Amino acid sequence: MKLTGATETWLEVPFVRRSVTPTVAPEGGEGPWHQYVITQGDNEITGLRAGTLTEVTRHVDELTERLNERRVGKQKHK
Repeated sequence: MKLTGATETWLEVPFVRRSVTPTVAPEGGEGPWHQYVITQGDNEITGLRAGTLTEVTRHVDELTERLNERRVGKQKHK
Protein backbone atom coordinates (compact mmCIF):
# COMPACT_ATOMS: atom_id res chain seq x y z
CA MET A 1 0.00 0.00 0.00
CA LYS A 2 1.41 3.39 -0.97
CA LEU A 3 0.68 6.22 1.45
CA THR A 4 0.66 9.81 0.25
CA GLY A 5 0.05 13.35 1.41
CA ALA A 6 -1.03 14.08 4.96
CA THR A 7 -1.00 10.41 6.02
CA GLU A 8 2.62 10.04 5.00
CA THR A 9 3.55 13.24 6.85
CA TRP A 10 1.85 12.11 10.08
CA LEU A 11 3.68 8.79 9.96
CA GLU A 12 6.91 10.75 10.32
CA VAL A 13 5.76 12.45 13.55
CA PRO A 14 6.17 10.36 16.73
CA PHE A 15 3.65 10.07 19.55
CA VAL A 16 4.81 11.77 22.77
CA ARG A 17 3.49 11.70 26.33
CA ARG A 18 2.67 15.32 27.13
CA SER A 19 1.18 15.04 30.60
CA VAL A 20 -0.20 12.88 33.39
CA THR A 21 -2.11 14.88 35.99
CA PRO A 22 -4.28 13.98 39.00
CA THR A 23 -8.02 14.31 38.43
CA VAL A 24 -11.29 13.59 40.18
CA ALA A 25 -12.47 10.00 39.89
CA PRO A 26 -15.38 9.53 37.48
CA GLU A 27 -18.77 8.70 38.96
CA GLY A 28 -18.50 5.27 40.59
CA GLY A 29 -14.69 5.38 40.52
CA GLU A 30 -12.57 5.04 43.62
CA GLY A 31 -8.98 5.73 44.52
CA PRO A 32 -6.55 7.96 42.66
CA TRP A 33 -7.24 8.80 39.01
CA HIS A 34 -5.15 10.62 36.43
CA GLN A 35 -5.82 12.27 33.11
CA TYR A 36 -3.17 11.77 30.45
CA VAL A 37 -2.41 13.44 27.15
CA ILE A 38 -0.47 11.88 24.27
CA THR A 39 0.24 14.03 21.23
CA GLN A 40 1.35 13.45 17.66
CA GLY A 41 1.93 16.86 16.14
CA ASP A 42 -1.39 18.68 16.43
CA ASN A 43 -3.32 15.47 17.17
CA GLU A 44 -4.13 14.76 20.81
CA ILE A 45 -5.25 11.63 22.64
CA THR A 46 -6.71 12.29 26.09
CA GLY A 47 -7.68 9.57 28.53
CA LEU A 48 -8.43 8.74 32.16
CA ARG A 49 -6.85 5.94 34.13
CA ALA A 50 -7.10 4.74 37.73
CA GLY A 51 -3.86 4.26 39.61
CA THR A 52 -0.95 6.04 41.19
CA LEU A 53 1.04 8.61 39.22
CA THR A 54 3.80 6.02 38.74
CA GLU A 55 1.37 3.33 37.51
CA VAL A 56 -0.46 5.61 35.11
CA THR A 57 2.76 7.14 33.77
CA ARG A 58 4.14 3.63 33.12
CA HIS A 59 0.91 2.67 31.32
CA VAL A 60 0.96 5.83 29.17
CA ASP A 61 4.64 5.32 28.29
CA GLU A 62 3.92 1.72 27.23
CA LEU A 63 0.90 2.88 25.20
CA THR A 64 2.99 5.58 23.54
CA GLU A 65 5.68 3.02 22.70
CA ARG A 66 3.10 0.69 21.09
CA LEU A 67 1.61 3.55 19.07
CA ASN A 68 5.08 4.44 17.79
CA GLU A 69 5.83 0.81 16.93
CA ARG A 70 2.65 0.71 14.83
CA ARG A 71 3.59 4.04 13.23
CA VAL A 72 7.06 2.76 12.30
CA GLY A 73 5.55 -0.45 10.94
CA LYS A 74 3.29 1.58 8.66
CA GLN A 75 6.27 3.67 7.49
CA LYS A 76 7.96 0.48 6.27
CA HIS A 77 4.97 -0.24 4.02
CA LYS A 78 5.17 3.09 2.18
